Amino acid sequence: MSLAKPKILVVEDEAALVELLTYNLERAGFDTRVARDGEEAELAIAEDKPDLVVLDWMLPYVSGIEICRRLRRRPTTRDLPIILLTARSEEADRVRGLEAGADDYVVKPFSPRELVARVGAVLRRTRPGGDNELLNYADLQMDMAAHRVTRDGRPVALGPTEYRLLHQFLSHPGRVFSREQLLNAVWGYDAVIEPRTVDVHIRRLRKALNDGDRPDLIRTVRSAGYALDAAA
Repeated sequence: MSLAKPKILVVEDEAALVELLTYNLERAGFDTRVARDGEEAELAIAEDKPDLVVLDWMLPYVSGIEICRRLRRRPTTRDLPIILLTARSEEADRVRGLEAGADDYVVKPFSPRELVARVGAVLRRTRPGGDNELLNYADLQMDMAAHRVTRDGRPVALGPTEYRLLHQFLSHPGRVFSREQLLNAVWGYDAVIEPRTVDVHIRRLRKALNDGDRPDLIRTVRSAGYALDAAA
């Protein structure tokens, strides 16, 4: 029995770019659909949730950044992988995109081969394996089979990148990881991502874990990195 192709939703209003992306993604083995604006994208996701969204920053009616924020606020799409496309190349814009909830960020112009590689890399790190394993530390628990995190018995909502960050910490409690080590472990050695990206996702992970004024379990080690440490 053949496996279903991963479903990719391309949200883009430039016809030429839509054609280029669709051709290359389908050639790489993905089931590709298209939405021309943010409202159409939200309807398409509600009707048939894709495995990943390729989302343009500049869209008619509603910006890609706002769509990204909306998807992250909804429980049904909080963990939906999102790659943001944009002509903005400044560091502040990249950080803004990541803080809005994007898992990756591709600057125009880009090669179709690069985009396909980024899609594959994000899917690999956000689709968990089927191992039935529980990871515990202090009042944290990660159920890898159910892809669920709880703290003191209460569910913790995490995006896919934050989930993988936490998995890395839970697998090595107390160990200090540098930004470069976390980039390699969570994003992969072939990822072209700046170390500051780690700080953005650590902030998001902290916010989720510490909701309700719970004690911070992530320790920042100056000039060294981060560790999961109940004594933080």
